[in-house]
Amino acid sequence: MNQKPLSTAQILIMAATTGITIANVYYAQPILAQIAAAFGADATAIGRLPALTQAGVGIGLFFLAPLGDMLDRKMIVIVLELLLAVALAGMACSGSLLAAYACSFAIGVLAVAVQILVPMAAALSQPGAKGKTLGIVFTGTLTGILAARIFSGYIAQWLGWRWVYGLSAGLALAVALLVLVTLPRQHASQRGRHTGSYGALLASTVRQFGRFARLRRISCMGALVFGAFCSFWTTLTLLLSAAPFNYRSDQIGLFGLVAIGGAMVAPWFGRMADKASPERAQILTTGLIVCGVLCVTLWPASLAAFVLATLLIDIGVQGTQVNNLAQLYALDETAHSRINTVFMTIFFLGGALGTLVGVLAWGAGGWPLVLVQLLVWSALAMVVAVLNHRASLATA
Repeated sequence: MNQKPLSTAQILIMAATTGITIANVYYAQPILAQIAAAFGADATAIGRLPALTQAGVGIGLFFLAPLGDMLDRKMIVIVLELLLAVALAGMACSGSLLAAYACSFAIGVLAVAVQILVPMAAALSQPGAKGKTLGIVFTGTLTGILAARIFSGYIAQWLGWRWVYGLSAGLALAVALLVLVTLPRQHASQRGRHTGSYGALLASTVRQFGRFARLRRISCMGALVFGAFCSFWTTLTLLLSAAPFNYRSDQIGLFGLVAIGGAMVAPWFGRMADKASPERAQILTTGLIVCGVLCVTLWPASLAAFVLATLLIDIGVQGTQVNNLAQLYALDETAHSRINTVFMTIFFLGGALGTLVGVLAWGAGGWPLVLVQLLVWSALAMVVAVLNHRASLATA
C-alpha cells in the first residue's frame, strides 16, 4: 500500500514538533549561571550539564532511532514524547546537581524523537521535493535550537530556571497529542521493514557506516560543524555573562533572535540541494562558519562582531546540515533510520565533544583559547567539505 505524501500542513506540524522537542536539549545553555548558583557549582561542573545532554542524544540515537526501520514511527514518537515530559518534570524538581545530571542525560536520550520524524518526513516527501521538505523540517529544528535560548533566558529571568523545564514538560505532552491527531502512521512494512531481531538491527546500523564512503565523509563534516556550533554557544553564554558585557540571561537569549533570522534560509538551501550540487554548496557553508569565527577573533570586544558571527555561524551550520541530509537520504531508502542513526549519532557526539572542549578551553585559557579551538573545528570542516566535493566529482 502506497502512503499519501505529506501535506503542507503536516510538514509544518512536523517542523513545529521537531523544534519543540529539540529545544529541550539547549534550554540550559543561557541559564547555566543560574543553575550553577542553585546547586553551588563552579563553571566546570555546570558545564557538564549540556555535555551530558548531548551525550544522551548520541546514546538515544544509536539505541532508539534504528527502531524506525522496524516499528511504526508515529507510535515511537508518541511514546518518546510522553517519557520526555516525565524527564523534564524531573529536571524541574531536581534537588541536587547529580539529579540534574541524570535528568539532563535522559532528556537528551528521549529528544531522539526528532530523529524518528526526520526520516519519516524524507520517506513521505513527494518525488523531487525531498530537499525542500527536509529544509522546512530542519528550519523547525534549528528554530527550536535557537529559540530555546530566548525562551529559557526570559522564563529563567522572570520566573526562575525550574519553570523552564516545567513549562516544557507541558509542551511535550501537547506535542504527543498533536502527533497522535495529525500525522499518519507509517508502518515499517510500507517501506522495506527490517525483519531481524533488535540486536540484528543494531548490528545492521553499524554496518551502514562501512557501506558508504559518502556517509563517512558527511558524518565527519557534521560532527565538526556541530562541535563548533555547540562550543560557540556554550562559551558565548559564559563570555557574555562576565565583564565587560555582564549581560543577564534574558539579554543573552536575544542572540537567538539573530540566529533564528538565519534559520529562515534553510529551505533555500534545501531547494538548492534538489537542483544543484550539495557537495559544492558545502564549501560555501563551511566557509561561512570560518568567517564567523574570524569576526570575533579580530574584534573580540565588539557587540556588532558577535551579532555578525552569530548570523554567519548559524547560516553556515544549517546550510551544511541541510545539504548533508540531502546526500544522506539518497543512499538507501530502505535503511533511512539506520543511516540517519549513524550520521546523527556522530553529529551529536561531535556536539557533546565541542561543548566539553569549549568549556575546558574556557577554564584553561579563557576566550582566546576558545577562539583557537573554534577555528580548528571550522577549518577542519571546510577541509572535509572540499574532499567530499572532489570525491563526488570523481564518481560522477
